[in-house]
Amino acid sequence: MDNPSINFNSSSRSFEFSRRVKQLLSASFDLALLTLSLWAAYALRFTELWPEDWLLDGSVLFILSPIMGITVFYFLDLYRIIIQYVNLRMATTVIKGLFIVSIAVYVLIEIFNLTVPRSIPIIFSLNSFLLIFGYRLLIHNYYHWRIKKVKTYRVLIYGAGSAGNELLSSLLNNKDMQVVGFLDDNQKLAKTSIAGVMIYSTKSISEIIKKLSVDTILVAIPNSTREQRRVIVKRLSQHQVHVLTVPSITEILNGVAVDNIRELDIEDLLGRDPIEPLPDLMAKSLKNKSVCITGAGGSIGSELARQCVKEGVKKLVLLDNSEFALYAIEKELNESEDSQTEIIPVLGSVTNMQLMLKTFIAHKIETVYHAAAYKHVPMVESNPISGIYNNAWGTKIAADAAVKAGVERFILISTDKAVRPTNVMGATKRVSELALQALASKPNIKTLFSMVRFGNVLGSSGSVVPLFRQQIASGGPVKVTHKDITRFFMTISEAASLVIQAGSMATGGEVFLLHMGKPILIFELAEMMIKLSGYNVKSELHPDGDIEILITGLRPGEKLYEELLVDNQSQETEHKKIFCAQESFISPKQMKIVFQRIQKSIQQDDVEMLKEILTETVSGYKPNKT
Repeated sequence: MDNPSINFNSSSRSFEFSRRVKQLLSASFDLALLTLSLWAAYALRFTELWPEDWLLDGSVLFILSPIMGITVFYFLDLYRIIIQYVNLRMATTVIKGLFIVSIAVYVLIEIFNLTVPRSIPIIFSLNSFLLIFGYRLLIHNYYHWRIKKVKTYRVLIYGAGSAGNELLSSLLNNKDMQVVGFLDDNQKLAKTSIAGVMIYSTKSISEIIKKLSVDTILVAIPNSTREQRRVIVKRLSQHQVHVLTVPSITEILNGVAVDNIRELDIEDLLGRDPIEPLPDLMAKSLKNKSVCITGAGGSIGSELARQCVKEGVKKLVLLDNSEFALYAIEKELNESEDSQTEIIPVLGSVTNMQLMLKTFIAHKIETVYHAAAYKHVPMVESNPISGIYNNAWGTKIAADAAVKAGVERFILISTDKAVRPTNVMGATKRVSELALQALASKPNIKTLFSMVRFGNVLGSSGSVVPLFRQQIASGGPVKVTHKDITRFFMTISEAASLVIQAGSMATGGEVFLLHMGKPILIFELAEMMIKLSGYNVKSELHPDGDIEILITGLRPGEKLYEELLVDNQSQETEHKKIFCAQESFISPKQMKIVFQRIQKSIQQDDVEMLKEILTETVSGYKPNKT
């Protein structure tokens, strides 16, 4: 099967000349054809191939008529009309021009007192129309004959509303896509048409796809909810068609054109609408504040930075140990329109106590979002010492610096993998949580510490979705570690706004989490992505399929499913989708001993000692026996 990816800039072009050269060529052809038309008028009138006496007498017409013709066509903008799009406007322009020229010919006959039959200008005009419009029609047909040799996608537009209508208009001259019909849930619209294109009922999708040989469906319902879109997408995934979509209503209101067709966002498969932030909670920790984001170049850190700027942060310190990531987010924010935020990049590690303390004090930081962490499970599993040093020890350093500098709020970005972890990464994040909980329980601590725990973030580095897309584009196989593995998903913007709002609700030591809906079965996600790309899944039952889903086995430390709660208790907050977990923690005294032992394991590079510490400290953690 051909790759169904749509190429909107087809390489099949009839002409490679510049626009100016094409206009000069058209004018030259018209000049020659006008001369030929005048000779043909004489030949037809006198039934002679070369009526010499008459031709000599009318020589002034042969000089002036063609020149007048192309001059009139120029002022009527005939040479601005693209030839491959022959239409009524072009025919009307040619007729208008020739009418003016024929009048001018009669005037020339009177001025020069020429002995020319009065029928000559009429025959001349008719000949000129047949030749001038005719050759344009030939070029038009040749052009479309050429592009038919290139793959043309037969398209159904799902949604016969205003967005679908506008999309049809923009695709009428698209050489890659041929709209063959509309689909709409409104049964009253069935068997009616828009601009000659038939509207079909969604009850007969399968029949319509086969009947019209459809290979692509464009979903043009920008104002639909995510739940409605999920139902549509699930229905379409049952058919071997490539499903694309128009921008959402929010994107359209922000200036994105309806015909900006793109692949489906995987958010359409989540089955829930995005959680709207509460303005007061967003502003409480940000408005006119001095804020520091650690790990600012990462997926979550950079989105936090964008939302900070949007909410009117006075000063924003971006801290990261990656020079390129730090440069990229600083450049983006500095180029942001209407931003009054002072952006300060700091290149360095959260494990550097002197740097952290100096940064917090120098910039009078009021709110810290601690996103710096190593998060890739297999990588940290292979490098546990680096993982504990960066994740847990780095959190301790940053938190201690925040207390000394008098920071108002310190919010840790955690993960569902910290709950009864089966891997080093999750265990280090749970130690980070325990460190903040212990610190928050100390008397006379003015800094409000809190943690925000959530699942997988769509679009972040290492996310399964772009990986699946890449594997599908390469022809497969799509690799899934286990057929029953499930994961929670949320968008980057949701994750960032949750962090901000939860931090604003903190009174000290809370673990906040988001109601994320139902977990998604990764195997089903892979199947749906393959089908929505226009392919069939290859399996034992369907050996002739296009792309195989390969089960590779669970990776070291990987769980079949993730949890958000340790003690299975939570309570509601003022945000109906954010909950606060009630969990046990370790006393500050015990935590101090834990970190002393961690420091020793780091200094001695003793992995076995480290895993022993994690096993004793983190509930549910069982190290890999490798």
